[in-house]
Amino acid sequence: MRAMIFHGTDSKSWDEVADPVIESSTDAIVRVDAVTICGTDLHILKGDVPETTPGRVLGHEAVGTLVEVGSGVARVEVGDRVLVSCISSCGSCRFCREQRYGQCTGGGGWILGHTIDGTQAELVRVPFADNSTHPVPTGLSDEQMLMLADIFPTGYEVGVLNGRVQPGDVVVIIGAGPIGLAAVMTSKLLSPSRIVVVDQDPGRLAAALKLGADIVIDNSSEDVLEAVRAITDGLGADVAMEAVGIPATFEMAVEVVRPGGHVANIGVHGAPVMLHLEDIWIRDLTITTGLVDTFSTPTLAKLASDGLLDPAGLITHRFSMNEFAEAYDVFSGAADSGALKVVVSR
Repeated sequence: MRAMIFHGTDSKSWDEVADPVIESSTDAIVRVDAVTICGTDLHILKGDVPETTPGRVLGHEAVGTLVEVGSGVARVEVGDRVLVSCISSCGSCRFCREQRYGQCTGGGGWILGHTIDGTQAELVRVPFADNSTHPVPTGLSDEQMLMLADIFPTGYEVGVLNGRVQPGDVVVIIGAGPIGLAAVMTSKLLSPSRIVVVDQDPGRLAAALKLGADIVIDNSSEDVLEAVRAITDGLGADVAMEAVGIPATFEMAVEVVRPGGHVANIGVHGAPVMLHLEDIWIRDLTITTGLVDTFSTPTLAKLASDGLLDPAGLITHRFSMNEFAEAYDVFSGAADSGALKVVVSR
């Protein structure tokens, strides 16, 4: 088969490699029909994820068809059309029993494209297939379902649910990349009074308005704190979500939230962040962090099936598998290409 292979910092290629095989009775082999590229894949290529070693197949999101299952797989069978989740779950450890699948200690968690070969390939081995795949509901396209492998559960669980969004809240989302926009779309499900999106990219701010934001702020030219206070009678936001992953935007999220409010950090941080407890200890803030657990995937799939959520709205570019290198160029050059999510299909 062919697969996207990580060779080290800034080096990858679409190469011929051996087909995956069943290694455990709970494994399945999935023929990949549609796959995407994540910002985490770019972090790996930058050398930010040392656990991912040269020779690894990249990718942790896919929709495909089961072509082989191990003897211990009971819930899915050959021929089923499934979503491969970004998080694998053993189903039996303490954290899996608490639905904290991202913290699985039984061999799961974020392993695909990280510590084992991933989904950017013609075939992928999926451990714990009963717990780590989801049937694609009738009527949902590969593209719609693919967006539920990572970014929508991340925006919803780590942003909306951790942030405790309530009807009538003012929600500020800092960062209008794919995760931030997924947080916009899933925040709408909770009926906040206003969703405010902060970014510096005019194209992404326009996308935020199209996808459900009520107000956008260009922080390259506007004072975010002043703008948020102006629309909240001076109180600040009820919920602030950080969806960038740099110190300045985390500090911005803490600054714009009201006393008693929630700060939900979604962004992946690669540098230390200052937490000014000398200023905020008195403000009764709740600050959360998290890796997605994907427990919400079935709920989000039901909402998509019922027409209440269109995950494919984030897709801007489409490629064939033979165009994988071009897909990476477009996605990594989003400032020039305007890419949000790309889909690579068989």
